[in-house]
Amino acid sequence: MKIFFTYLLFFGFSGNPSITEIRKLYATATSSESNAKEFLQKLSDVSKEDSKTLVAYKGASLAIVSKLEKKIADKSKKFKEGSSLIEYAIANEPNNIEIHLVRLSVQENVPKIVNYRGNKTEDKKYLLDHYNEQTGALKVYVGNFIAQSKSFTTTEKKLVQ
Repeated sequence: MKIFFTYLLFFGFSGNPSITEIRKLYATATSSESNAKEFLQKLSDVSKEDSKTLVAYKGASLAIVSKLEKKIADKSKKFKEGSSLIEYAIANEPNNIEIHLVRLSVQENVPKIVNYRGNKTEDKKYLLDHYNEQTGALKVYVGNFIAQSKSFTTTEKKLVQ
């Protein structure tokens, strides 16, 4: 019986984190090295077979921690891995507003030299066009992102208040 409960505790609570937890961690992931590493760690078990939203967040986590690498080659490798996960997620769920949000947030914060900024206009338009279709926590989350994003004008930000 003890073995059963140990097994249940170990495997019953492992697995993918909740989307609510990931959203909270994402909001603070760039504020410190420890936050970035915690965000990446929470998503370490996510694979391409999992929720495409979580796959996009895993890609974002890799992009964020790529800044922490010492060698340029390591930075580039980790960033490319992250951006390819984001692109994989969007290719598999092109109508997922949260994946567009993740891609836009990454693209608006990477240096131009990285050359991963080509979808900002498309994602911005997608968020604005589909914002009112959202409900509950996701609508609040998207609205909060738009309100703080440097990609949106003051007029556009007022549309989501």
